[in-house]
Amino acid sequence: MPGKTSALVTGDMTFAEVISRYPKSVPVMLKYGLHCIGCHIATTESVERGAEAHGFSKAKTKELIRDLNKAAKR
Repeated sequence: MPGKTSALVTGDMTFAEVISRYPKSVPVMLKYGLHCIGCHIATTESVERGAEAHGFSKAKTKELIRDLNKAAKR
């Protein structure tokens, strides 16, 4: 089915949204060096934009989102 995805976490979600919906995602963010929990930008910055701001490649961003989804499904 086009457009349908099983992803719980997407790149356009804000960090705060991911943390709020999926608290088990926090260790994943920390593992990647993203200390977004207390950052005021976490409420407005998307996962993709934040990863880009931290110098992540597109491949590393995809890996991050994949790992966030694994944590979200636990």
